[in-house]
Amino acid sequence: MFDNLSERLERSFKILKGEGKITEINVAETLKDVRKALLDADVNYKVAKGFTDTVKEKALGQNVLTAVKPSQLMVKIVHDELTALMGGETAELVLEGRPAVILMSGLQGSGKTTFSGKLARMLKTKKNRKPLLVACDVYRPAAIEQLRVLGEQIEVPVYSELDSKNPVQIALNAIHEAKSKGYDLVIVDTAGRLAIDEQMMNEIEAIKKAINPDETLFVVDSMTGQDAVNTAREFNERLDFNGVVLTKLDGDTRGGAALSIRTVVNKPIKFVGTGEKLDAIDQFHPARMADRILGMGDIVSLVERAQEQYDEEEAKRLQKKIAKNQFDFNDFLSQIHQIKKMGNLKELASMIPGVGKAIKDIDIDDNAFKSIEAIIYSMTPQERTNPEILNGTRRTRIAKGSGTSIQEVNRLLKQFDQTRKMMKMVTGSKMGKMMPKLKK
Repeated sequence: MFDNLSERLERSFKILKGEGKITEINVAETLKDVRKALLDADVNYKVAKGFTDTVKEKALGQNVLTAVKPSQLMVKIVHDELTALMGGETAELVLEGRPAVILMSGLQGSGKTTFSGKLARMLKTKKNRKPLLVACDVYRPAAIEQLRVLGEQIEVPVYSELDSKNPVQIALNAIHEAKSKGYDLVIVDTAGRLAIDEQMMNEIEAIKKAINPDETLFVVDSMTGQDAVNTAREFNERLDFNGVVLTKLDGDTRGGAALSIRTVVNKPIKFVGTGEKLDAIDQFHPARMADRILGMGDIVSLVERAQEQYDEEEAKRLQKKIAKNQFDFNDFLSQIHQIKKMGNLKELASMIPGVGKAIKDIDIDDNAFKSIEAIIYSMTPQERTNPEILNGTRRTRIAKGSGTSIQEVNRLLKQFDQTRKMMKMVTGSKMGKMMPKLKK
């Protein structure tokens, strides 16, 4: 996501490196390169031109402090303008109805049905909502089945009427069902088409008018670039939706839709889909996205993902075990599972400032932990708890059982031993600092 744009922008800023001050000539040269980078990323031409004009105006009006280099100042201005271009503030869902109702709209193939499931899961786990999914695509039986399967996976009920061809009535009946059974959130998945047509637009307009949703979200495939922006404009003219959902941002996308859509339709991007898994959904934060585009990483999002997997009681238990040098392979396995739950490994690494560029051409396999897990699963319960008993015979058995080599087993045991020592050292130094305070 945005890899090419990030590289091009970095090259553009190098024009100003070594310059003593910002001038109209070197700014014009830099911004010519920036505008070309934006156009190559499939950003709308008017948006790209307006963006660079604003940056130029602000850059030429700045006095460069002696402690700040012109290139650093330009990065700061571009960062602020990218943030403003994508909406400035994070746009929250407004769900005040009882039940609150979210209407999903978009073309077929945009990922609308899958996103409905992702959103239901997120609001259920993070906001303690009790959602009901509603299947209003009466033309494609596979859509109803797909939503039903998703519902089973996330343990959220799905309301459907297989014999009905009236999506407006289905939506109204679903809301009545939600009220009678205590669901506080209804997510209505509607039919999509391969292209915009009058029947489709009339139908979704009728559904919106009948159910009066708290939020109407337009779901669009970000890989379609400017086509996504044009489709959003046409949907907005008919539906006046509240926000945009960009799916497939993890794919080979140039990012033009994310940078153009807010300006063209004047509606915020509220969520992005970053993968196929049901937890691959992020709230859209313009400032954080600007950080990523400019290669600054996204530490805040990384910490938030870690906190979602954080268990305070488990952390206290582990700290005691580490202090007593009792950290074992069961604990190690548990930590691996927590990391895997946080998401795609390459995406996680790219959130660390400076790392994204370094690993751009490195293939980080999500199965990187597979051999480690196989080795640990091949150990007996006693061996996992007491790694020190793993002699040569046991190691040979484990290598055969896990389909790995004796060298891989030895390497893991050595790394585990080093990790355990380091963890004990860190825990011990923290305890040492705390002791004087406890004595007082």
